Amino acid sequence: MQKVLILGASGLVGRALVNELQHGFDLYGTYSSSFTRLPTDKQYKLDVEQMAEMKEIIHSIKPDIVISCLRGEFDQQLLFHKELAMELAKHNSRLYFFSTTNVFDGDFSKAHFETDLPISGTDYGKFKIECENMLTEILNERAIIVRIPAIWGKDSPRWNTVKDSIENNKEIEVYSNLVFNNLLDVLLAKQLRFIIEKELKGIFHLDAVDTLTQGQFYEQILKQLGSEKSILRERLYEDDAATYYFQLRSNRDDFASAPRSTNAEMISYLVSNYLD
Repeated sequence: MQKVLILGASGLVGRALVNELQHGFDLYGTYSSSFTRLPTDKQYKLDVEQMAEMKEIIHSIKPDIVISCLRGEFDQQLLFHKELAMELAKHNSRLYFFSTTNVFDGDFSKAHFETDLPISGTDYGKFKIECENMLTEILNERAIIVRIPAIWGKDSPRWNTVKDSIENNKEIEVYSNLVFNNLLDVLLAKQLRFIIEKELKGIFHLDAVDTLTQGQFYEQILKQLGSEKSILRERLYEDDAATYYFQLRSNRDDFASAPRSTNAEMISYLVSNYLD
């Protein structure tokens, strides 16, 4: 079996990846503060400042695949990923790096595909672009860039905020004219497994079948929950009636058959877990 090392295996995305990849791969993971679900001898405590320890882990495991879903201070993350890439360049490992819709947050005029050049107006988006470019420069096609939208899960911060808002009658502010993506953590893991098993290379945009505005998505959540509370406060993005897009779309033929769900199916999954 291929050896897979997940950097950040205790986070929302990392936990979903552990659950999905534990069958069929020899799986290892790192954590910062909370243990992972992996066996004790297959998990390592690691922070982004610990680059020497990271190199020791790579040398010890000799992973075929490294998946990075780390979080932390931008400059330190950049330095960590540079050292990681230089270490992996000595081996034959592939690196799957999770990036973000924010690499396009400098242009809300349209949805963005893998072939579009990133343009960001935020520190976060610019940091992710710099990481993408640096990793690709060092590892070439062995660096696979996976851009993800808003991630939801049965224990995700976004979903917990919705539940808390309903239970405590707190307002949720949403944009009625901002089209954006959503994706379940479990579906993200299945899509990445598809990319890994097909040995696909390049840049990927993970997405759902359909799209909604932010306001429509939250309205459907409340409707499926049967909530009669008027806790949504809708407003216009940029205070005008034009339609804006914070949205990833994929136009890759080799990714077309990857597992996907509609927004309604994702909401049903979240609601069923909540009602149970």
